[in-house]
Amino acid sequence: MSIQTVSTQPYSDQKPGTSGLRKKVKVFQQSNYLENFVQSIFDSLEGYQNETLVVGGDGRYYNRQAIQIILKMAAANGFGRVLVGQGGILSTPAASCVIRKNSAFGGIILSASHNPGGPDEDFGIKYNTGNGGPAPEGVTDAIYARSQTITEYKILDAADIDLDRIATHSLGHTTVEVIDSVTDYGALMETLFDFSQIKQLLSSGNFRFCMDSLHAVTGPYAKALFERRLNAPAGTVVNGEPLEDFGGGHPDPNLVYAHDLVEVMFGDNAPDFGAASDGDGDRNMVLGSNFFVTPSDSLAILAANATLVPGYRNGLAGIARSMPTSQAPDRVAEKLGIDCFETPTGWKFFGNLLDAGKATLCGEESFGTGSNHIREKDGLWAVLFWLNILAVKGQSVEDIVKEHWSTYGRNYYSRHDYEGVESDRANTLISNLRGALSTMPGQTFGPYTVDYADDFAYTDPVDGSVAKNQGVRIGFTDGSRIVYRLSGTGTSGATLRLYVERYEPDATKHNQDTQEALANLIALADELAQIKTLTGRDQPTVIT
Repeated sequence: MSIQTVSTQPYSDQKPGTSGLRKKVKVFQQSNYLENFVQSIFDSLEGYQNETLVVGGDGRYYNRQAIQIILKMAAANGFGRVLVGQGGILSTPAASCVIRKNSAFGGIILSASHNPGGPDEDFGIKYNTGNGGPAPEGVTDAIYARSQTITEYKILDAADIDLDRIATHSLGHTTVEVIDSVTDYGALMETLFDFSQIKQLLSSGNFRFCMDSLHAVTGPYAKALFERRLNAPAGTVVNGEPLEDFGGGHPDPNLVYAHDLVEVMFGDNAPDFGAASDGDGDRNMVLGSNFFVTPSDSLAILAANATLVPGYRNGLAGIARSMPTSQAPDRVAEKLGIDCFETPTGWKFFGNLLDAGKATLCGEESFGTGSNHIREKDGLWAVLFWLNILAVKGQSVEDIVKEHWSTYGRNYYSRHDYEGVESDRANTLISNLRGALSTMPGQTFGPYTVDYADDFAYTDPVDGSVAKNQGVRIGFTDGSRIVYRLSGTGTSGATLRLYVERYEPDATKHNQDTQEALANLIALADELAQIKTLTGRDQPTVIT
């Protein structure tokens, strides 16, 4: 085996987005494209010689080939030990768990999360630091800067290793361990939740549960935890085999893309509880029988009931939510007498709060919730949390949610996604809004008077770092909000996300259809931003 130094030239498009670098597979398959980015990661780090690196991905197309390249480059660059998931598989939360358990220097996670997979679809790569969380902007900025000046990369001239068998290999002076993808993560979950109580619920014969893994990474984890460890009946986990193209589906756990589960849960004789996770296992959707729980409400309900769960029995230090997420968790935090932090979108912004002990639970409206047990959002953790609460309370999902609304009020909330919008049009829409913000406060639009209008900026309370231009917010005097944001997780065009929220304290008005309850605000949001005119779209691509 010998180390090769390969000459290369920069690619101009390797700037990481909200969660790493995401492009079409064919982009990553270009000569030296992946190698350039991996070497840029290593070149931007210091002190990793002879340290441990964790590598894994969500099993999508090109995952295996990319892992072999990364292993040989890690060896050539001087890592002492690399832990890689069996079959190249590690869910994003499991990768965070493995990094933390093994005191690794960091990890490389291969995933485009909830984006489609396959030869003509998406691929992604991101670097996680030693705390197990996504690299902060200072690190990703350094990686991008290096990618623009790179002239060579190092790679070991060696045969591929067998990823399918748990074993230890040598690549030059580097030890590569193929590890069981599920064991460490399952052991961590057992420290947090009352498995005996959940097991009793799932094996009682009186409770039916359906877990849809969407042919993505959580299939092996869900089968090991729910069907084998917690005695749920065989077949509880559906679409449980990870496939390189996710079975031709879109591995995004929402009401549109998880349509098979939605049909089951809103059909006749529906199960008591349903859940789905995404491509890399960090997101979740929760459903009751004929009932959908919004991610914002889910975070609020988990927080309000946290002391029912062993891992959180001593209470919460605080809650953190992304700015576009509804303000439902804020009301729980106020009643508990703890802080609720509002951060930009992107899990990396929660990392400092978790490390500093300022927050215990975190969540985003984009179907991501998690806690201080790792430094990523965690889909199956959220499902286990709900199962633990259901086991303790003995109520239906719908009853738990409505009881919560009666105590805290209901935040009617919806997100409208306009996917694949021409970038120039999307940028014009946001620019026009930004230009009008200073004149909006005090203006009246029908029953709504503007209280504030800004482009959200965040000052990290731990390290003082500032993130600007994180989304346009228009708040009204009755507590309603409209938020506009361009997403950083797509690979073609732009995705415009519109968030609309209205608070309703009156329990007699909690049973309205969400879109009807928000109809006036949705119309106003279009009027203020000229969405239909500028995007050319009459309807959103996805409504959640």
